Amino acid sequence: MGQSSRTPLTVAVLMGGPSAEREVSLSSGRECAAALRGEGFEVTELDAGADLCGRLRALSPDVVFNALHGRWGEDGCVQGLLEWLGLPYTHSGVLSSALAMDKQRTKAVFRAAGLPVADSQIRDKIDVMARHVMAPPYVVKPNSEGSSVGVYLVHEAANGPPQLSAEMPERVMVETFVPGRELTTTVMGDRALTVTDILTDGWYDYDAKYKPGGSRHVVPADIPNKIFDLCMDYALRAHRALGCRGVSRTDFRWDEARGVEGLYLLETNTQPGMTPTSLSPEQALAAGLGFGALCRWMVEDASCNR
Repeated sequence: MGQSSRTPLTVAVLMGGPSAEREVSLSSGRECAAALRGEGFEVTELDAGADLCGRLRALSPDVVFNALHGRWGEDGCVQGLLEWLGLPYTHSGVLSSALAMDKQRTKAVFRAAGLPVADSQIRDKIDVMARHVMAPPYVVKPNSEGSSVGVYLVHEAANGPPQLSAEMPERVMVETFVPGRELTTTVMGDRALTVTDILTDGWYDYDAKYKPGGSRHVVPADIPNKIFDLCMDYALRAHRALGCRGVSRTDFRWDEARGVEGLYLLETNTQPGMTPTSLSPEQALAAGLGFGALCRWMVEDASCNR
């Protein structure tokens, strides 16, 4: 544990913030704050803005529960602030947070660790809109966002390249599309919890992730033992290769027709969602840990200077 065995008296829950995932973060933060109060902690909810440093200094909490998502909150920026203030915080540290937020660099780490990833490249947005820079089917997405924000699937039958929204960054990731099933595994400390099979009627986009009924989760996944065990092994290896701590979640695509060779890592989320429809709390529950106990564990695992 990063903390001593005593229960910290005060916890500041960081939520909201300026990223594209603000609403998801607000939902996560409220759920976690309520759970921590139920566990006996004194909790203050902080909507992270430009005055965050001053507010944290004035509050001086025992632990910061980082429920931020997206840029600034999970890319190493807030982590650096918390390190500077000397405040123990949940989830991964500065380096692993920044690394995991950059999908292309994450893939380089995974490849070096012998983990399978789909081919991808970083291209100028204007080029991606002008022509197919990769043979369809492929996926276009920001290199440094999560929650399926700004993800385009270009089908084999597409007449032309995708016309990306103005909100998309000037450089984007173009990735070979892997057909098949969407699987995910949460790592908690030094153990992988289980595998979830995510079932949707279409693309696993933002609405499918966060709207009630948007997707169905089969926990544990009804898949061959070999694939299940590989997901557990790969997720733990990804967690360690990136230097993560606390809770992380690694997402996979599995092309059943190719068996073991069809399993690919997509990315590792260093701060998985903690909403009522989120995957990691479901997996913790399947492993025998309720939501309140999970949040307590994360607070007691909090650390800094790593």
